[in-house]
Amino acid sequence: MTPRIQKLSLLLANQIAAGEVVERPASVVKELLENSLDAGATRIELDVEQGGIKLLRIRDNGCGIAAEDLSLALAPHATSKIRVLEDLEHVASLGFRGEALASISSVSRLTLTSRQVDAHQAWQVTAEGVGINRQEAPAAHPPGTSIEVRDLFFNVPARRKFLRTEKTEFDHVFEVIKRLALSRFEVALQLRHNGKSVLSLQEACDEASRARRISQICGAAFVESSLKLDVERSGLRLWGWLGLPSAARSQTDLQYFYVNGRMVKDRLVAHAIRQAVQDVLPHNKHPAFVLFLELDPGIVDVNVHPTKHEVRFRDSRAVHDFLYSTLYQSLADVRPGDQLARTGDILPPAAMVSERIEVQDPTPMQREMALSLPSIRSGAGGSAWRSSGFSSAGTVGRFESPIAESAGVYRTFFAPLDSDEPQSPPAALVEEAPEVIPPLGFALAQLKGIYILAENAEGLVLVDMHAAHERITYERLKNALAVEGIRGQPLLVPETLFLSAGQIECAEQHADWFLRLGFELHSLGQETLVIRQIPALLSQADAGQLVQDVLADLQEYGQSDRIEVHVNELLATMACHGSVRAKRRLTVPEMNALLRDMEQTERSGQCNHGRPTWTQLDMQSLDRLFSRGR
Repeated sequence: MTPRIQKLSLLLANQIAAGEVVERPASVVKELLENSLDAGATRIELDVEQGGIKLLRIRDNGCGIAAEDLSLALAPHATSKIRVLEDLEHVASLGFRGEALASISSVSRLTLTSRQVDAHQAWQVTAEGVGINRQEAPAAHPPGTSIEVRDLFFNVPARRKFLRTEKTEFDHVFEVIKRLALSRFEVALQLRHNGKSVLSLQEACDEASRARRISQICGAAFVESSLKLDVERSGLRLWGWLGLPSAARSQTDLQYFYVNGRMVKDRLVAHAIRQAVQDVLPHNKHPAFVLFLELDPGIVDVNVHPTKHEVRFRDSRAVHDFLYSTLYQSLADVRPGDQLARTGDILPPAAMVSERIEVQDPTPMQREMALSLPSIRSGAGGSAWRSSGFSSAGTVGRFESPIAESAGVYRTFFAPLDSDEPQSPPAALVEEAPEVIPPLGFALAQLKGIYILAENAEGLVLVDMHAAHERITYERLKNALAVEGIRGQPLLVPETLFLSAGQIECAEQHADWFLRLGFELHSLGQETLVIRQIPALLSQADAGQLVQDVLADLQEYGQSDRIEVHVNELLATMACHGSVRAKRRLTVPEMNALLRDMEQTERSGQCNHGRPTWTQLDMQSLDRLFSRGR
């Protein structure tokens, strides 16, 4: 017999709703803290006992709740933040669903005490799982609200069994506190666990105090190795701190992203950030960031998830492109001079002048690599192909080296010298101290044919010459390819793919985009796609699988970078083979030319594999090594 439909009891309905909102003590802390922030609190205190399982007590100095509304605050679907549908479409508050307090009270012993600023006294109401004591009682309390949540899941033993140890549950609570503390710098926060102070954050209303708060939560190393951003364009604003590649981590434990002050973990946002930093981070590392995106609340839907961890943007492609381009260009604009605490003047780019020289003939392998590039005219790209070159005679300068005249390709290559060839003695660069000092200083010597030792205004600079030149060559290859585009190579036998109707439609919509990247696609019917041309640089790749992966990205995120990634991987390999090798002896002028190129090249702080290309040892660090001044 088919079970009859019946209406759930209020208690069971609330406990089911609690399952969506209240997963563990940290979930309760999130909901209550968001209510305090929405109430305009500037000071919040949180007491936790036994990881929040025994007690969670939150006090704030917000606007408070009117006495006549106190019982209603614990009723299901009761809220002060939504009146009509238009309010839901322009939500600016953190909490608004209205069932959080009702859900929490259904699985705990809850006491709510509140007083408005102009009220003569506070009022209190309690709830204990089964029902609510609607007989409000007067209480002593300063303006604001206090909520006590005791014995979480005392009436739902099955849920309580799934809670972890006290330490684990408190770690989750602590993480929620950190996330919310980063979202509201103007709010002071106090956290105590089992009577012991764990975190004390004062109001942070200026840049210096905000940096201190970031340091308290994320660590001083993150602040010292991060880039401050503030970019606004087309109604979107992105600001915050983006960790430099040197601050990359093995886990995603230092990634905080906020949309209109709300902490979110969104796949589109994560994809945009990952795509922006992939060219400077090792494959096993993750970026660190504290970023804030501000936009019109009407173009973002925050009501797509019960805990509001996910959002949906009306124009997701525009948001993705804004995040990617802002972060990508911000990292590209970082130069060695920006990373150093300079005490001397910086040599302007116009003052970095060198002479033009010729380069030695290329080897057969180098000539073959150069010919695999698309044709680039000598006039195209201009300075994009100007490079520091090193000749066996030891002279140095900016030159254009013809590797394959038939293709018009310009490249710079280094031929390894015999290991037993004597190294030229370092020559004095200047008779007197220069008036200006470049960020990476001036070369002193070469160590073991691998590292360049230079002196700048701060102290000693160490440069991995192969890694540094590898990045320089790689960036110039990318720039030249961007000027001429990706050359296509027709297939003798076109490849046929059998796809879904949605994938075929997606391929047709992006046909022009595929063509610019070297692919020529044609649909034959509703489920057949033919590949007639592929990028010449990817002639050895699995074109069919690559197209399918790209279509999957286009359907998921609105764009794909898989083709560019494959092309860049090939360019990176070519740059690695075409860069100066270890044991190659360089003269001082050659080393200085490499330093000057590093100062002008985007992302020169990391090689193509994400490893650092240089490091700084200032005088204080050197003095500590030798215990000077002690």
